[in-house]
Amino acid sequence: MPGQVLKLGDVVPNFSSDTTQGNIDFHSWIQDSWAILFSHPADYTPVCTTELGRVQQLSNEFNKRGVKLIALSCDEVESHNGWIKDIIAYNNLTTGFSYPIIADPKRDVANLYGMLDPDEKDAKGIPLTCRAVFVIGPDRRLKLSLLYPATTGRNFDEILRVVDSLQLTATRKVATPVDWKQGGSCMVVPGVKQEDAAGLFPKGVKVHEVPSGKVYLRTTPQPE
Repeated sequence: MPGQVLKLGDVVPNFSSDTTQGNIDFHSWIQDSWAILFSHPADYTPVCTTELGRVQQLSNEFNKRGVKLIALSCDEVESHNGWIKDIIAYNNLTTGFSYPIIADPKRDVANLYGMLDPDEKDAKGIPLTCRAVFVIGPDRRLKLSLLYPATTGRNFDEILRVVDSLQLTATRKVATPVDWKQGGSCMVVPGVKQEDAAGLFPKGVKVHEVPSGKVYLRTTPQPE
């Protein structure tokens, strides 16, 4: 895939670009919020229409978590604005369409973030963007990234779940286990000494006995 490969913890590249809500400087737009930048191959395509509609349906949930949303494709702003009407109609959106879509016809941002799909090309044979997701923290560092092919739509309920985990574990000495959901039990991270656990987790810590005899599986109710 052309462009650089962003690693977890990297400060994400800044850029200036036109969007459906005006020109933005990306870092300034993030301010001190969490942000999700997600790309799609092209406007007026079926899977993308369902995805952007679902994100709008979940926009209040992301807003509650202090997460800004911004989409991107290689089409112009005029194309985005026309397509938004179809997104609203197909998904029966009563809230309108609240988040911006970046216009990236020259693939400047797509190259910067390494999100071009060599197998998906436009009529001119130029690669289109894949279904990429970048979850960015208030420190403008990459917290999570996902790459999906054009044929597979993303599950944005899972991305919302991931945000809950990232925000919780950023400030608490816990990790979230398989299939964890908001309010579920968490794992105490290995770096917490057993003698310190009770003070850090007043709701209690359960040590799970295993054949190895090692004390590493410790659960606690989700911290506040």
